[in-house]
Amino acid sequence: QVQVIESGGGVVQAGDSLRLSCAASRGIFYNLAVGWFRQAPGKERELVSSINWNTGTTYYRDSVKARFTISRDNVKATVYLQMNSLKPEDTAVYYCASTWQGLQSVPNKYANWGQGTQVTVSS
Repeated sequence: QVQVIESGGGVVQAGDSLRLSCAASRGIFYNLAVGWFRQAPGKERELVSSINWNTGTTYYRDSVKARFTISRDNVKATVYLQMNSLKPEDTAVYYCASTWQGLQSVPNKYANWGQGTQVTVSS
């Protein structure tokens, strides 16, 4: 069972960049898909991006395409989310999780959630 630790959140201004990290503190991501979700106050948790660890196939929600990039580091067993041109509407707690079921978009298909990392973007 994979355990993950997220890091990299912070408070930035609109237009700035952040890189989030999702490190496997226990277990490995092989044969899994790893997803980055976010949840803003009063809103449902939504998938931002995901990556198939084996194939590198990726998914992005429309609102982050061309701004965010998901990647993986096999040596460090870490999935990154590079976030550029951040907007106030990107403000949320960002979580990573994994699934055996491919590039799923719904949270209940994922397990082994991290504790989350706060991203705050001011205008």
